Amino acid sequence: MTVHFVGAGPGAPDLITVRGRDIVARCPVCLYAGSLVPKAILDHCPPGARIVDTAALSLEDLAAEFETAHAAGQDVARLHSGDLSVWSAMGEQLRLLEARGIPFTITPGVPSFAAAAAALGRELTLPEVAQSVVLTRTSGRASSMPPSETLEAFGRTGATLAVHLSVHALGKVVAELTPYYGADCPVAIVYRASWPDERIIRGTLATIEAQAAESPMERTALILVGRVLGASDFRNSALYDADYARRFRTPGWRGTGE
Repeated sequence: MTVHFVGAGPGAPDLITVRGRDIVARCPVCLYAGSLVPKAILDHCPPGARIVDTAALSLEDLAAEFETAHAAGQDVARLHSGDLSVWSAMGEQLRLLEARGIPFTITPGVPSFAAAAAALGRELTLPEVAQSVVLTRTSGRASSMPPSETLEAFGRTGATLAVHLSVHALGKVVAELTPYYGADCPVAIVYRASWPDERIIRGTLATIEAQAAESPMERTALILVGRVLGASDFRNSALYDADYARRFRTPGWRGTGE
């Protein structure tokens, strides 16, 4: 018996990976985060599967589900939204499983910031504009931020920022980033990226609060801040320059990257 953690993607049911879909299709037990994972993904569950919405469950309740499945020798598909490497609460579940000697696997998913960038039609790293993307958030009820991880600290880098779980603190985000990015810096808020009710607000640090007030959004909105969102006169990458010396390419090479 194995517990299979699966990143279910940002919302659109066809953005789950093929591996993730196949795991769901063969597991007799499926535990899913009901508030964020689309019900259509559950259509992949095998007939007669035990399907449990974990939105109202405590960690102890999850432990009981894992132990029951383990005793019955039943594999579990544990579905979380987006990708499991950030803000998934997977870490405490892994610790729980390790303490009980229950094996697990992890299948990554499409993260929400990638879906938001796709919705915006933008690359988040551009030559000589920004070459780093910072995934961060503001302090909330579920988890506070370490003292060194502040918006000001990240703002000093000039990197593209993907600020999660913080639309309720938009005023704080604007106030703390404006001194570093400037009031004219492009900002986008993407609500429920890839879902049917996806919404996008584009503005600047000077205008985004007023714009957002006209179209209120809940916690499933992502704030993107950075010059890449409005840049059009950036230098071309050397990657496809005819004179670029490609150390690892040979005739017939099909990959991308350096």
